[in-house]
Formats: sequence, structure tokens, C-alpha cells
Amino acid sequence: MRAPGPCAECGARGAARYRCPRCGTAYCSVPCCRTHRERCAAEPRQERPRQREAAGQGPTPDPTHGPWALEDILSEEDEHDRVPLEKLKLLGESEELRDLLLNPHLRQLLLTIDQAQDKSSLMRRFMQEPLFVEFADCCLSIVEPPEKENVLPE
Repeated sequence: MRAPGPCAECGARGAARYRCPRCGTAYCSVPCCRTHRERCAAEPRQERPRQREAAGQGPTPDPTHGPWALEDILSEEDEHDRVPLEKLKLLGESEELRDLLLNPHLRQLLLTIDQAQDKSSLMRRFMQEPLFVEFADCCLSIVEPPEKENVLPE
């Protein structure tokens, strides 16, 4: 995971951990969020599917649009780190990964990361846990299979 960039409002280096839900501008704190919100003129993003259904408008026309828009997660500089959807679907088909996820300790580690404020430092700490390392290696081997080195063409 890459370190946060500079805050667009106050300029603090490496502090912009949050993004504006309307325009995607990075900022570091609640005061910077408020300052940005006063000036932000971008069009609001589409409503979430649940909000549309609650309003009686039916589901969002685009079935790939989930509760998170891609812009909420990746900025332009992060785009090269994006894993294609086809490769992500392979994770759900892996028996090895399913077997690992049966472990209650691993599931607790993943829940802890999901609920943490500082996910990157927690991930670094969990990478010292052999079970978590095995999980991470399994995921990576599925989405980025190792290239065969030193193999002569037949």
C-alpha cells in the first residue's frame, strides 16, 4: 500500500488519507474537509443503490456499480495497481483460499484490518503473522501468478 500524498487544502505532506466523495480531491482532516466542501463545485456522484431503492427508484442501471465507486478507492496515480475484475473473480474460485478462510484466527485478523483506522500499519504488523503471510501469498499467487523463469521454449 502506498503512502498518502499531500493534502490539497493545507499542503501537509503524506497526510491526505481521505478523498472528497464528489470530486476525489485528497485531504487530511475534518477542518480541511470542511474548507474543501465549501469550495467544491463538482457534480455529486451517483446515489448508492440502497438509497435509490429506498427512494423507490429501483436499482442502479449499471450492475458493476457497487456501494464503492472506483474513484473512492483509486486515484489516477494508483491506477497501475488496480487488479482486473476477472483476476479478482479467481479469488472466489480458489479452493486453497477457501480452506485458509475457514481458519477463525485469519477471519478475525481480516475483520480487524477492515475495521481499523490505520490499515497500512496494521497490515505491516500482521505480515509478521505466518498465517496472514500465507493468506497474502495465496491471494497474490492467484491474481499475479509467478512467471516461469529460465524456461526454454519447446
